[in-house]
Amino acid sequence: MEIIQTFVSTHAVALSAAILILAYIFIALEKIPKVTIALIGATAVILLGLVSQTKIADGMINPHYFINFVDFNVIFLLVSMMIIVAITTRSGVFSWIANELLKFTKGHPVKILFMLGIFTAAVSALLDNVTTVILILPVTFAIAKKLDINPLPYLIVEIFASNIGGTATLIGDPPNIIIGSAAGFSFMDFIKELTGIVAIILLAVIGVMYFIFRKKLVTSEEKMKSVMEIDNSKTIEDMPLMLRSMTVLFFVILGFVLHDKIHLETSIVAMLGASVLLLFEKPDQILRDVEWNTIFFFIGLFVIIGALEASGGIKLMAQWLIDVTQGSKAMTCALVLWISGIASGIIDNIPYTATMAPLIAEIQRELGAAYAYPIWWCLSLGACLGGNLTIIGAAANVYVSENSANKGYPIGFLYFMKYGVICVAISLILSSVYVYLRFLR
Repeated sequence: MEIIQTFVSTHAVALSAAILILAYIFIALEKIPKVTIALIGATAVILLGLVSQTKIADGMINPHYFINFVDFNVIFLLVSMMIIVAITTRSGVFSWIANELLKFTKGHPVKILFMLGIFTAAVSALLDNVTTVILILPVTFAIAKKLDINPLPYLIVEIFASNIGGTATLIGDPPNIIIGSAAGFSFMDFIKELTGIVAIILLAVIGVMYFIFRKKLVTSEEKMKSVMEIDNSKTIEDMPLMLRSMTVLFFVILGFVLHDKIHLETSIVAMLGASVLLLFEKPDQILRDVEWNTIFFFIGLFVIIGALEASGGIKLMAQWLIDVTQGSKAMTCALVLWISGIASGIIDNIPYTATMAPLIAEIQRELGAAYAYPIWWCLSLGACLGGNLTIIGAAANVYVSENSANKGYPIGFLYFMKYGVICVAISLILSSVYVYLRFLR
């Protein structure tokens, strides 16, 4: 046993890095559920002693206790928002809003493309991306059927819009929740730094997609009128629930905005809102809608990355990045933005961001907060926008492709990627210009 402990202690960086890399490989292969991989990896680093399973060591708090590496601000914010969204969705209010917006377009296919894209992005900024596409897909297929046109242009734009819109706020995409917690950024910090450039990217991407798909967005006047006949009177299934949940959602978002004034963490604000709504519900029914796989995936992943941090591996990676860029802030920003954008299209952006966050935190400790500030935003832009590169780049992409295939409209890997490359190229080029003008001039 002593020999094993000595070996682990001597090769801690290599062992923790190997476990993280193996976890990445198995996550990418998608043969085993990623939550299982994360929990196996977490168990492995604990059993090997790369992180400690005891809270107290020599009468003091153990800094390498595995629980210390789990960011519960992220965990509780995710769980609470999932509860709020699950309850609000049951009222039917989101479908009602979508139908009203579509009727506003008067059935014009091009206007619908822009409306679906903008609506999806706006909702994704406040709810998680998967929930957003779950809400919009039935409406999309119904519209395409009424207009007798191929729904694929709409579906592809919705995928792009969900990932772009999710970039705009702290709660829009899990990578931003990780970044916000690690960097100490507030809800309003994300609004201030990202919402403007995200809006520009969104309009640019939808505009280019319109140009590409314009010949497919054609229908007859008669069919355009059929969209106006959508009966939206019974879409809201529970009016008291709708009023209650929308009121709570409003105050939760207001709490996020006033984070610096009320001195409450976003996770506490969200937990308060979720608790109020649960007073009127049967918790066992609502908690079934929480994506527990995602929650435990986060927990396992935090522990695996904690082992690399505890061994000093994160510090070595940070030093390597500083050496490669020779301390150039502009080069570091460019590397983080473009590598994040490409990597997040190939591997899940959640583990990628969870790995990069402590690395940038280490750079911040070495070179200061002012140096690291734009690098955090490069990580956010790259990790969130890069999810549009491939059909497996984000959970929303996978959900849409599976549902589209079930409806008889398969979205192939290469078919999606030829549009994804264009979308990500536009996104990263515009982001690069923005980062330079905003932070580096």
